[in-house]
Amino acid sequence: MRDAGVFSIKKALPRMSWSPKNLYNLYTRTEGPRKRDIIFKSTTATMFQQRWKSKAVLRAYHGDFIKEKVFKRWFLPETLPDVRPKRKVLGDDKASLEEFALRKKKEKELEEEEEQKGMAPVGSLMFSEVERRIDVFLFRCCFVHSVYEARRLIIHGDVLLNGKKHQNANTRLAPGDMISVNPNAIRFFKIPNSPNWYDVNNYAKHVRDTDAQAEEDRQFKNKKPVQDEPAPGTPTRAELEIVAAAVEESNKTLGIEEETPEPKAEPTPEPPKYSLTPFYLPHYSSPWLFIPAYIEPSFSTCSAIYVRHPTARPGYSEIPTPYDADGEVVRLAWEWYVERRPRVRSNTQLARMPEDRALAQMESINEGRKGLRKDVLRIRKSSRA
Repeated sequence: MRDAGVFSIKKALPRMSWSPKNLYNLYTRTEGPRKRDIIFKSTTATMFQQRWKSKAVLRAYHGDFIKEKVFKRWFLPETLPDVRPKRKVLGDDKASLEEFALRKKKEKELEEEEEQKGMAPVGSLMFSEVERRIDVFLFRCCFVHSVYEARRLIIHGDVLLNGKKHQNANTRLAPGDMISVNPNAIRFFKIPNSPNWYDVNNYAKHVRDTDAQAEEDRQFKNKKPVQDEPAPGTPTRAELEIVAAAVEESNKTLGIEEETPEPKAEPTPEPPKYSLTPFYLPHYSSPWLFIPAYIEPSFSTCSAIYVRHPTARPGYSEIPTPYDADGEVVRLAWEWYVERRPRVRSNTQLARMPEDRALAQMESINEGRKGLRKDVLRIRKSSRA
């Protein structure tokens, strides 16, 4: 965590965390009294101030642990299209040319569909590279209660990437990558020391009932059976002892050694087996319990697969955000980065680029294609010769 006051009530900036303070900040910023700070319909703030405020509240949620310079250089998409609707210009003959080319009818149908569903919230795709990060991916899988804990698990070596230990929290995943988490490191599976957690499986009651049943079974096994009264004509214990002594004397005179049975060791009692898994959730965590469409988790194995990159369709965005995906805040933040993102990357800067597995896969594919072309050309030359 970069700042000790990351959940400050005064700032009221939502973060990627299940903390109750963060939930209160989310309400204050989106529905409470601080909501008017990001409504710019009637404001005296300049365009620069509007864009800066929008950028600040968005970056507080989407990767506040990433430095601004690093975010602008490596975690913004290559192309940033215009998020504003197109406006007609007087004297433009584009419509008449398209109608002459018989494309007007198809575009009209597309415009009607767009008006019904709305524009695709492409502004939210500004954070698609942040969603590919392995620490953000763990938080979206609901394996951890905050992105800061996800970074801690990765750095401590409790996360596997495609079956191998991975300790770089800045890695961006490629489609098809599988992430596995050590179950012993997941806080939800440990019995908490504080009462601020909710026992989902009612594990404490299950443990008490199982232990009580095991104690009853142990007492029943150790209980001595009650001896019934001997039937008439049955030899008494004293008579049996006299007969045993006589048999022992006859064995000694005949030289027969009697084998003494070895004492049997008492079996150690097995610990009780619990059929349920302990699962504890912090209070007020239900607003964060959702899985995006581009993730395929498996909670029984504590693993998940990054299926594909997040997308946006008219009226829907797959990138979770506390603000309107096509609202004024996202559009103003997009315009801020359009004007200020770095556009030139030198070789020195490329050497410091965070690991991008999708880019590495594309480079390996291109190298394989180049090698295949060389092999084809060599085969052709040998066949001609």
